[in-house]
Amino acid sequence: MLRRRSVLVDRLVVQQPGSPQQAILDELRRVILDGATPPGTPIPLAEVADLFGVSQIPVRESLKTLIGEGLVAHRSNSGYTVAQLTVQELREMYIVRETLEAASLASAVANATDADRAAIVAANDLLQQAIDNDDPLTYHRQSRHFHLALARPSRMFRLLHMLESAWNVTEPVQSMVHVAPAHRAALHADHRHMVEAFLADDVEQLLTVAELHAQRLNSVIATLPTDTGLLSADISSTQ
Repeated sequence: MLRRRSVLVDRLVVQQPGSPQQAILDELRRVILDGATPPGTPIPLAEVADLFGVSQIPVRESLKTLIGEGLVAHRSNSGYTVAQLTVQELREMYIVRETLEAASLASAVANATDADRAAIVAANDLLQQAIDNDDPLTYHRQSRHFHLALARPSRMFRLLHMLESAWNVTEPVQSMVHVAPAHRAALHADHRHMVEAFLADDVEQLLTVAELHAQRLNSVIATLPTDTGLLSADISSTQ
């Protein structure tokens, strides 16, 4: 029986045979974060190595790095796969994201330049376009850009790195793609209020709206289906 080719292998782009390990790592990470390889997707070591024109060693080392980043899982009996979160783990990572973002907002407002403010407005406009076009994939991607645009003016670079890393862990789930359009619209209404508060230099209002947005987001995440393979069926997720 022929083994079905992994969708991850089909998504990889190889610039040249014999790619250095960093290029392999970057491309594997890009494909996983792009959302086209859902949680649980197999990552066949030998096929990836053949595609890049290298031995299995640099691929294995790249996968070890991605395991450390929470993007890849490994089991001795089933090999490497795109990491699959339990329901509880997904909720925890959203709490981490929200906490880090909230910690950056006061400094972001204080340090923001005109260019920073313009970037926030532009990101919010793209979210509105995604809502108008009923385009859940673009909405999902632009939501990340919007929230990072809010935090980036803080210039708290270690915090920003942790925020991006936490966001990466949740990215394979593509949460906003799988929720109802009405939920996306409600979340975007919060975004508009956050922009208004940011532009008005109203830190207190911004933090208030951000907290309400986090509560709404957590409620929305709780509506994600748990029987589609997006999330692990680990029994601990229901306890």
